[in-house]
Amino acid sequence: MPNVEKKSFDALIVGAGIAGIESAINIADNGMQVLLVDKDLTVGGKMIMLSKVFPTLDCGACITTPKISEVARHPNVTILTNTNVLHIDKQDKHYFKAKIAEKARYVDIANCTGCQLCEEVCPVVVPDQYQYGMVGRKAAYIPFNIASPRVASIDIENCTLCGACEKACPTQCIDFTQEDQEYEVIVKSVIIATGFDLFDAKDIPRFGYGTAKNVITSMEMERHLAPTRPYNHVLRPGDGKMPDNIAYVLCTGSRDLTVGTPICSQICCMYSIKQAQLLMGALPMADVTIYYINIRSFGKGFEEFYEQAKGMGVNIIKGKIGQIDELENGDLMLRYEDIKQGKLVEKKHDMVVLSVGALANESPKNLFKENQWETDKFNFACQKDLFHTPSLSSIEGVFLAGTTSGPMDIPDAILSAGAASMEAIRYIKQAKVEI
Repeated sequence: MPNVEKKSFDALIVGAGIAGIESAINIADNGMQVLLVDKDLTVGGKMIMLSKVFPTLDCGACITTPKISEVARHPNVTILTNTNVLHIDKQDKHYFKAKIAEKARYVDIANCTGCQLCEEVCPVVVPDQYQYGMVGRKAAYIPFNIASPRVASIDIENCTLCGACEKACPTQCIDFTQEDQEYEVIVKSVIIATGFDLFDAKDIPRFGYGTAKNVITSMEMERHLAPTRPYNHVLRPGDGKMPDNIAYVLCTGSRDLTVGTPICSQICCMYSIKQAQLLMGALPMADVTIYYINIRSFGKGFEEFYEQAKGMGVNIIKGKIGQIDELENGDLMLRYEDIKQGKLVEKKHDMVVLSVGALANESPKNLFKENQWETDKFNFACQKDLFHTPSLSSIEGVFLAGTTSGPMDIPDAILSAGAASMEAIRYIKQAKVEI
């Protein structure tokens, strides 16, 4: 069990994705004590699940894991995973009281060696949430090989309490008597780095997600392409065949007033182009088509990356998808408006990837008292001083990192984390002077 007996920290960081990790390292390197909290079983957020990053095609996990290792070993950082922040109350100008709840893993973290023997003998198989339900996992499991901390957890809701894992564990670290723990800590500053949510493709029924077996989301395709992927190849979920003709539908849940998401998610065009390039390498004989409204390649090297994809043979069609229908053999018929030709067209593909957009994570509004936490009209955190100090929230001493304040790519999220951590350091030092 991590040591939170100290009860007092210079900074509480909510969310241990790449922005939260970067903020924690920056503050801890300045000699301050940091409490890093994440609701998941492992740190790393969404970035640890990616195959590669655009436009450099560097390995996502290769960038993230050194940062994870650094924050996990830092003497000034205390990490609590599988933990929720229940509420944060401002006590006076320079102090907050936070109540946090750590869920029981039913495994002694200090003694678990990550040998996975409990996983091997567990008889219960359930869908693996880290592979988006494409494969199964055991009720006793380690999330994935590069998880941090790399220790087992018992899914108590699906566990049959058969005792097989207890018998197989060489260090006797399985403990079904564990209970959820609640802590109250005093912190001098707070950084909110809760990230974003992905649009639920089921909210656009005409695209067939959830009913047509070979319609998947971009994050599911990301897992098909990642080194820790569930299969050895890119396969159609419906029948396990390797696809020959793949379509991407951009702006699924972005720039669409009909589903309440009128803003651009900024990342969808480029991650779709990235995946298209990776597919050209993984499936050299396959055709890849991207249906788009407008390509927004605004960052450094983005336009060159887009042109590179076209040069590799990726088909780029300016068209608005109206309907996706499943055929008897599992193939998919796309009906779309060809904007350049000004006519309706039908085209068949054997697999469709919906490039889902980024939505605001609305969980921070439940952490603070009513009316303290302000949001913009899209439910992202309100930036008090957008142009001069974008990391300032509506609450003094609470700072914004990463996509908490709006959609952005990974480099921008890291820059945002740097700004938030520097503002937090300044605030903490100012508080010491005034006190």
